[in-house]
Amino acid sequence: MSQHHSHQRVNLAALADQVLLERGLRPEFSQAALQQLDHINEAALDASDGTRDLSDLLWCSIDNDDSKDLDQLTVSRALAHGGLSLMVAIADVDSLVKKGSAIDEQALANTTSVYTSAKIFPMLPEKLSTHLTSLNPGVKRAAMVVDMMFNKEGEIQQYDVYLAHVLNHSKLAYDAVSEWLENTGELPQAALSVQGMDAQLRAQDHLAQLLKKRRNQAGALNFETFQPRAEFEGDSITKLSTQPHNRARQLIEEFMIAANECISKFLMAHGGASLRRVVRSPERWARIVEVAHLYGETLPQVPDSIALEKFLAKQHQLDPLRFPDLSLVIIKLMGRGEYVVERQNQKPIGHFGLALKNYTHSTAPNRRYPDLITLRQVKAILAKQAPPYTTHDLEDLAAHCTAQEDAAQKVERHMRKSEAAMLLTSRIGQYFDALVTGVAQKGTWVRIIDPPTEGRLSGELPKLKVGQKLRVKLIYTSVEKGFIDFVMTR
Repeated sequence: MSQHHSHQRVNLAALADQVLLERGLRPEFSQAALQQLDHINEAALDASDGTRDLSDLLWCSIDNDDSKDLDQLTVSRALAHGGLSLMVAIADVDSLVKKGSAIDEQALANTTSVYTSAKIFPMLPEKLSTHLTSLNPGVKRAAMVVDMMFNKEGEIQQYDVYLAHVLNHSKLAYDAVSEWLENTGELPQAALSVQGMDAQLRAQDHLAQLLKKRRNQAGALNFETFQPRAEFEGDSITKLSTQPHNRARQLIEEFMIAANECISKFLMAHGGASLRRVVRSPERWARIVEVAHLYGETLPQVPDSIALEKFLAKQHQLDPLRFPDLSLVIIKLMGRGEYVVERQNQKPIGHFGLALKNYTHSTAPNRRYPDLITLRQVKAILAKQAPPYTTHDLEDLAAHCTAQEDAAQKVERHMRKSEAAMLLTSRIGQYFDALVTGVAQKGTWVRIIDPPTEGRLSGELPKLKVGQKLRVKLIYTSVEKGFIDFVMTR
């Protein structure tokens, strides 16, 4: 692959196409899907019985700076006795993407959008995901609304689920909102121009902090993962940056978790089978206990998320530099998330990391196929229609979505490594400060601080420990394979 700077983005995009294919994913839309797309030219706003018009409420979206596929909006209002009503509106993607259609079959092939710095592979064509099924500012859109009522302690009292028409009054971005919430920046213009939006954001932030506190007390785990993203000037990579988990991201994360929990309970209450997003109680808990012991901490001999969260919080405070590496170790030992089918009166597997018994994915139907499945199930219940999927269908879909999501994550990891290799190719022979992030029979891994990159440590090595500081020299990169090799200098 040419390393000429003017071709870096093009080369990485071509490599991403290749890696998707190798992982059994489709980099391009089918001809049948594109033909169907030609006949879709406006958003669907047909009002079924019970559809409410909530477009006058002060809905806003908060997402990444460059996000165009807007899946959800939020709005709140004060209740008596200090409580708060929170509504989460979720794009009604099913209104244009019907089950069994060519576009639906295309979405089912990958089951998720795949994000790389050089090229995004959307699950749905951008004409839909960033336009006609996106909750864009200034236009009415069909949505499924999760309407939740919380008391002043942040405890949910009741919820409702229904269809509505909504309108995004402020398209906002995480970093700018977070800076304003933490009093280090101005209120973004998109909020400043809407009367009452500042109070809206303050009220939502207050609720989100209450929810976060309650989840942490219940044993929800807080990790900090290492996922550097390439930044470009024109077509050339200029740097790698990591995304801080700031206050506005917490706000949206808390609200999506709450909405997903309510949707899972709604499906369960109406009988039948439905998809769940689960992280099982760790089978390798004994290894997690051993890891904690290395840090001088003692965990119970049986899985205990509250004890694990206290350990993680303490380590984050004591050593924030190494915390991403500890997070990765624990995440790997916990095991990956997966989709399963659960039925009414069945003991739920639950989500160990979130400390929840009932959890599904429903809040991103433009980006994730399981969310579209859930949306169709909820709409069928609201319309008093037969379920759109049999239990057997759901079991097949759960296995397929788990496998494809795993493949997509491997593509994204490969491309992050390739981006880093491309940036570092011109720096072979240079020296860096590093931390040991992994020691195993198959290799020793280190993370350099600037640029934030992980690579393999080659050559004869003394006995090393995870977290140990080293000085290393860069000796080799491979953009195609995503390889970065260092040798230890002291």
